[in-house]
Amino acid sequence: MASVADLLAEIGQCRVCADHLAAGPRPVVRFSATSRILIVGQAPGARVHASGVPWDDASGARLREWTGLSDLDFYDPARVALVPMGFCYPGKGASGDLPPRPECAPLWHQRVLGSLPGERLTLLVGSYAQKRYLPDLRHQTLTDIVRATEPRAVGFFPLPHPSWRSTGWMRVNPWFESETVPALRSAIRRALADGA
Repeated sequence: MASVADLLAEIGQCRVCADHLAAGPRPVVRFSATSRILIVGQAPGARVHASGVPWDDASGARLREWTGLSDLDFYDPARVALVPMGFCYPGKGASGDLPPRPECAPLWHQRVLGSLPGERLTLLVGSYAQKRYLPDLRHQTLTDIVRATEPRAVGFFPLPHPSWRSTGWMRVNPWFESETVPALRSAIRRALADGA
């Protein structure tokens, strides 16, 4: 089995989707063999593509607020793996960024997950991650999936995408901030304590 360093180097050289990426390939992913928290997001945006730093935007700031993780902990791959559904910026669409490239997750995710600890907390941020990792729930609404407690029992914690669009959603669903966010922070503290 390849080492984490070898796998990261291989991912960094990936050009499978190059013909479909207007900005060109630049895989943005971080993980280590000790990451006790896995955050599966959507795909890098333009700002993240430019910086090469995962979640280096307003969505990332909101996600860090939800999790209660400091920037230092959030960006420490020894503690947190940041693995989007598509590793490269997919480009702009008519109403925002395009979806993650469909080739990426089937090509890389199993290998990445195989290098992580078996006991980990997985945050599924947005519908693309939830559809892949909670396929039995794919016919439910995002609200129902996020509110459900059952997926949390098997190590998954579904969340809405923390973009500006979630502001209105949170206003309509106040239970998210009063119930889900505290439960999320508690689950993260437990996961980090288990790995200490």
